[in-house]
Amino acid sequence: MFVEKMVCSRCRTEYNPLSNPILCRNNDNGRLDIVYDYDRVAESFSKSSIEKRVPRGVWRYWELIPVDQRYASPLGEGNTPLLHAQRLGGELGVRRLFLKDETRNPTASFKDRAMAVGAAKAVEMGRKDVVIASSGNAASSLAAYSASLGLRCTAFVPEDVAIGKASQLLLYGARVLRVKQVEEGRDPTVDLMMQTVKELGWYPCPSFGPFNPYQVEGPKTIIYEMVEQMGWSVPDFVFIPTGSGCLATGIWKALKELRLLGLIENYPKMVPVQPSGNMPLVRAILQGKSFEEVEPEKWPKSIASGLLDPYPWDGDAAIEGVRTTGGTAVAVEEEEIRDAVKKLARLEGVFAEPSGAVGVAAVQKLLEQGVLDASDTVVVLVTASGLKEPEKIASTAELPLIQPALSELMRYLS
Repeated sequence: MFVEKMVCSRCRTEYNPLSNPILCRNNDNGRLDIVYDYDRVAESFSKSSIEKRVPRGVWRYWELIPVDQRYASPLGEGNTPLLHAQRLGGELGVRRLFLKDETRNPTASFKDRAMAVGAAKAVEMGRKDVVIASSGNAASSLAAYSASLGLRCTAFVPEDVAIGKASQLLLYGARVLRVKQVEEGRDPTVDLMMQTVKELGWYPCPSFGPFNPYQVEGPKTIIYEMVEQMGWSVPDFVFIPTGSGCLATGIWKALKELRLLGLIENYPKMVPVQPSGNMPLVRAILQGKSFEEVEPEKWPKSIASGLLDPYPWDGDAAIEGVRTTGGTAVAVEEEEIRDAVKKLARLEGVFAEPSGAVGVAAVQKLLEQGVLDASDTVVVLVTASGLKEPEKIASTAELPLIQPALSELMRYLS
């Protein structure tokens, strides 16, 4: 293990990693950031050594993962393709547009990277009961990894959880409970999760850094893979679908680590993207506010259900990443999201859920505003499959019914 220490992002209290801390003892909702011994990491973590490794997704980069890989699930997350989206880029007006297609993960979302590490840590710590608060994707992922590792999973989800995500959860054997929204600006699933942690001693593993610092390290590998796939270079922009801010936090940490290790020379501009019906982080970034000034969304609402965290728990690192890289933030409207889903599928054959397609809508918006140029190299993270909630888009599609006759077909075609 190469972990040197863990440091609370709020109060800066340091922890010995051998004690396996999860929450800051000061109850300040600080994330316990994991610091590695980068001098030791550099002895084996190099371009040449990594290129010789057998692709193993997240565990390909084992020196920068805080869990011994012998506890890993065999599901095989990560190692997703970086697609040159020439047709989509041609329609939008950007020549070098790439899609990091995270729909190829075991449960069809990038959350598998996070839960692979979070669940493995639970096994390493000898824990049996794991609990999560989630809008669906992270819960589905934790349920799958719990099934493969013999953990008991309880998931608290919103009362309007998508049926596709709920079905995954149930079939993976999780205990699934929908939780009523009773107070504006708060996430009742998180509140209930933390009650089980404090009263029942369960191991929390949501995709929010303040409640589990280990899972944050999984999404970092998206950037490690991307940089390697681009020949150890970085794009001009990376577009990041954002709810709690955990993915953006992982992206930022990966970029800092790669630069510290001398594997990249500069940063891409980070662009978190949120739906206009839930944009507390985007609003704060565009208004130049500090993380402490972020106000929770009172009643989040959007077709992009995976991005409806009313409060960006990991917004501190996301804001730092955006400002350090010279990036920006974008909020997209409902119709723009629907259009992005359709364009991804029709032009590139990538079926994304609305939450996973918001980056495409944001690219189009920044091109129109002149922030992006046609010559820029752009990577959009497509974070989850449309098979998670096909009803969100299928309800607008035309499904004609005809008689089994060529004349009927020709009448339709004309």
